[in-house]
Amino acid sequence: MDSMKSHETATAPAQPANAPGGPVPRLVMVAAYRFPHGDAMSNRLLQLARSATPPGTSTLIVNDWPGNDRPPEPVALPPELRLITLSATGGGGRLRRWMHRQGRPLRVLKALRRAGVPIRDLTGVCLPLGLWNLTTWVVLRSATRCPLTVDVLERHEPAQFPRGRLAPYFIRHRWHSYLAGRLADRIIAISTTLQRRFARPGQPILVVPPQVDCADYGEPAPPSVKASLRLLYAGTAGSKDQLAVVLDGIRRLPEPERRRVRLSIAGMTREQATLVSDLEDRAVADLGEQITFLGRVPRDRVVAELGAAHFSVLVRPPGGYADAGFPSKVPESLAAGCPVLLNHTSDLGSYIDDGREGIVLTGADADDVRDGLQRALALDDAQWWRMSRHARERASAFDYRAWAPAVSAFVTGRANVEDGLDPVSRSANVRPTRST
Repeated sequence: MDSMKSHETATAPAQPANAPGGPVPRLVMVAAYRFPHGDAMSNRLLQLARSATPPGTSTLIVNDWPGNDRPPEPVALPPELRLITLSATGGGGRLRRWMHRQGRPLRVLKALRRAGVPIRDLTGVCLPLGLWNLTTWVVLRSATRCPLTVDVLERHEPAQFPRGRLAPYFIRHRWHSYLAGRLADRIIAISTTLQRRFARPGQPILVVPPQVDCADYGEPAPPSVKASLRLLYAGTAGSKDQLAVVLDGIRRLPEPERRRVRLSIAGMTREQATLVSDLEDRAVADLGEQITFLGRVPRDRVVAELGAAHFSVLVRPPGGYADAGFPSKVPESLAAGCPVLLNHTSDLGSYIDDGREGIVLTGADADDVRDGLQRALALDDAQWWRMSRHARERASAFDYRAWAPAVSAFVTGRANVEDGLDPVSRSANVRPTRST
């Protein structure tokens, strides 16, 4: 089995998980990300862990750092969270990678024992769908004897992969989904579509959309919307987001309006965008200096770009994976006071009202984008600032603090008695407590 070493980072110098001055962790979150250095998956883990931690307790995150990358530098985490990062000598062929995945729960238990965490005193273990398999269920369930919660963020479709249903990743994803639906004690789903997919008699399901910390975002400060319309796309589009449709919508504007539009793309270089997304180099060249590729940038830069943009843009095809997931870039944009220009997929219709928190497109093609951009170009500064204010107000529905009572009760198994949640109900979608 792969060799393993671990280190712990916290807001203070490294210390045992049950060191004096801090409560012994009762909840464990397991992951295999480049946490906490910043993609959407890492942010999901961070905010979910914060909302899952009952007051006066702490949560231990055990992160199996992926690949052979250099272990991360210690970073400050919220005081209620502790982090153990497992650094393994991974790599190799398929068999070695398979063995590494199968051995993960044993490495997690070893890390807990070394940290002095009483395993039988845990109140809950939570892990993402991608780490869920038979070995994980058998080892963690028998060792901890506490509820195992699976966090489900997406449902892949065959069309997303060149080999379709024969793609190994797709096969593993669907197998993990099958096992989670039948073996997990509790399921957190990121959308109501996934909630319906996993609904079974006696299966507790809680819908938790992407969460944010609204305190991380300052006041927006874009220039006048009458001078230019600044758009931002943040992320790596891949096969999910239709950037080509956005560019085509800009190109279809009448020339005077088209010249006022500026689009920044954070997360990809121009070369990466034309390689991994649906963008064509010819369309990019046609817009010239109206498009700026920022490449991969730290999260602080993304937050700053959101504060300087008038709208973030997101166009996804209806149905399929777009309805199963929930784009985390939408709550982040709202929290920054940046309205969104998008079409409704997933549960976005429950949060984004046309003309209030953003501009809702009537469809997902280039003409729909052009029409939405014309509406945005027609705004004056007072109208935009009113929309920005509504966006920040709506973001409170995604703040991790608003979800803390429901999530912490759910993952520790207290929801049935203390909060009146019905674990058998097909519609165990708990609306968050409004933050004040």
